[in-house]
Amino acid sequence: MDPARGTVTAAELEKCFEEVLDASRFADYCPNGLQVEGDRPVARLASGVTASRAFLQGAIDAGADAVVVHHGWFWRGEDPRVVGVLRKRLRLVLGAGLHLFAYHLPLDAHAQLGNNAQLGAVLGWRVDGRAGENGLIAWHDLPQESGAEAIGAALAARLRRVPLAVGALGRPIRRIAWCTGAAHDWLAQAIDMGADAYVSGEIAERTTHLAREAGVVYFAAGHHATERFGVQALGRHAAERLGIEHVFVDDENPV
Repeated sequence: MDPARGTVTAAELEKCFEEVLDASRFADYCPNGLQVEGDRPVARLASGVTASRAFLQGAIDAGADAVVVHHGWFWRGEDPRVVGVLRKRLRLVLGAGLHLFAYHLPLDAHAQLGNNAQLGAVLGWRVDGRAGENGLIAWHDLPQESGAEAIGAALAARLRRVPLAVGALGRPIRRIAWCTGAAHDWLAQAIDMGADAYVSGEIAERTTHLAREAGVVYFAAGHHATERFGVQALGRHAAERLGIEHVFVDDENPV
């Protein structure tokens, strides 16, 4: 946890996030920024991957005044009614007076604090180039060839879960590409970039066939596991800049 030095308003916190992420330039699947307004000054900010009830309760227990997540609420195509699960989550947030902030694509794409940048940093992969929508696919040329077993072991050690590896598992790997979360359908773009291996969070049945037939390796390393790091970096940055506390609350998810 970062040491506390003061309090800020929700508007000041949102301004900090916007100046860093430039969220207004993204056409996204959900609203980015302040999703639920609380009623208290912010001395402690909690970050997490998803605004689940378990995360929210953990943030409240940790004394948070505001939370920032990668997966917030009000997704396009979802039932917009505040009933059932959403009603229970919203009651928890409003009852505690929390401010809820969420940043989706802006957090994926940020060149320093983003999920892809931070996953590369955790694994020691410098971003040598980017491709895809909003430059979300990153790639790195390893200094020497590696294999699927070694890369899988590195992912397991740093993400705390064993990835599922499919495809041409015996091939040497020099260029590795990655995009966190549910970016398995961008495997074809990674192949076009010359990647020998591609890392994302989730996998579909079709992913296995494409990896096998294209002669590359695909690692499904976990949606949640690959997206832990960007929101922590954003929370730390805001806390240091504004002089407030930050704590990361992890609602573990095997997917």
